[in-house]
Amino acid sequence: MQRKLGIIGGSGLYDIAGLEGAAWHQVDSPWGTPSDAVLTGVLGGLPIAFLPRHGRGHVHSPSAVPYRANIDALKRLGVTDIVSISAVGSFREELAPGDFVIVDQFIDRTFARDKSFFGTGCVAHVGFGHPTCTRLGDAVAAAGAAFGLNMHRGGTYLAMEGPQFSTRAESLMYRGWGCDVIGMTAMPEAKLAREAEICYATVAMVTDYDSWHPGHDSVDVAAVIATLTANSTAGKALVGALPAHLQPFDPCPCGCDRALDHAIMTASDKRDPALLAKLDAVAARIL
Repeated sequence: MQRKLGIIGGSGLYDIAGLEGAAWHQVDSPWGTPSDAVLTGVLGGLPIAFLPRHGRGHVHSPSAVPYRANIDALKRLGVTDIVSISAVGSFREELAPGDFVIVDQFIDRTFARDKSFFGTGCVAHVGFGHPTCTRLGDAVAAAGAAFGLNMHRGGTYLAMEGPQFSTRAESLMYRGWGCDVIGMTAMPEAKLAREAEICYATVAMVTDYDSWHPGHDSVDVAAVIATLTANSTAGKALVGALPAHLQPFDPCPCGCDRALDHAIMTASDKRDPALLAKLDAVAARIL
């Protein structure tokens, strides 16, 4: 399979420089209008599709991001791998502002978002015990090391609804749960990528210590923006280094690209044709 890399840019990351044949494309999706047009091109010999999660100019709040339309649009463009870049707060002293974390686990505390492509008329349950792709994580780690980023491998991401930041009590509770970073956008993005059989990895860019830290007992937005600006420059460099560490025909050892093999529960004669029509890209391999 020819691999195509999708990049979902979080806060502060709204474009990718250096793409050969760069062009913005509006992609129609039965799940709504994506956050923005998708920037396509070639980087280091690898086909790339870039989507700014919040839209250029940061127009979508975390709860209002059209997650299903975004993942569906990337699937329609032939994306096989997604590296998601997100700004986060840190629950660990050693995960300092300016650091990067390759997340491998999530706790989902969001409640106001559509979290599945499936539902009444076509029920499916995908495995999600290991929610990220180790092959992509390896590539991100190698690219970060090559660029000299202060990068940590492994960590649990607490996904909160937002848009407000945590109270100190919440921050201390999440820290006590064993979470490492906190953000507002990785869920349901990671779940939807799994349903769409797209390999997925999250790179968390630390901007602050949330509200638990005795020296930073509340999130200072001005400081977050300053760190975010520096992180975004490093994030773009990381993306630029990725193609050298991704083989164009690498098979996925995690089974991300076969997540629907045994997931669909609804009998074929009971499936809703209208829902099946909307699943024409996401579940084309199975349906």
